[in-house]
Amino acid sequence: MHILGDVFGLSEEQLKEDICKVMRNLFRRGLISALGGNVSARLPGANAFWITPSGIFKGELTPEDLLKLDLDGNVLDGFGRPSIEWPFHAAIYKVRPDVNAVVHAHNPVTLGLALAGIRLKPITVEAVMVLRKVEIVPFAFPGTDKLAKLVAEKAASGARAIILQNHGVVALGSNLYDAEAVAETLEEVATAQFVAMALGKEPPVIPEKEVELYYKLYGLGR
Repeated sequence: MHILGDVFGLSEEQLKEDICKVMRNLFRRGLISALGGNVSARLPGANAFWITPSGIFKGELTPEDLLKLDLDGNVLDGFGRPSIEWPFHAAIYKVRPDVNAVVHAHNPVTLGLALAGIRLKPITVEAVMVLRKVEIVPFAFPGTDKLAKLVAEKAASGARAIILQNHGVVALGSNLYDAEAVAETLEEVATAQFVAMALGKEPPVIPEKEVELYYKLYGLGR
């Protein structure tokens, strides 16, 4: 059983297995496509990370398909090409020592709301507990230094979720299952908000005083 935040004794081999498992989970939920989306993870404190490859079916990846990169993008282990999005993965790890996993997915409802200029609201307990701080960055082409810089700026501000306009989402976590939970919660909140709006109702939000109390009780930043 995996417990969020529990990375004690984690090996690189287990880390690679977990990356593949998270990719399968995301594929089954329709949050990534056959060749779209990517996941990376590192051992706590490491200056290198494992990332999914480019051009290989994402629903059936094996540990042998993964590549290990340093924070400058040099391949340390593995064959083939790493995901084109490796620059923003590396940029996040450089500015956020607390982040050990990054999920990039293509959440359709989350992206649809962003394209309509609608921001996600704290309408569920999960939105408050899991997402906390959601940021949006303007469009930049995948794999570019411009995109990596935009993402790094939002990550440095403490964001746990970043919406890439016209593109997808980036979820940050202390471990893989933490990051996966952020990506999945984004879509759950977006879907609930969309349903309410489609029915002509503005969804009520959790009161700000309750949100502040929750963060204070658990010592969480926003």
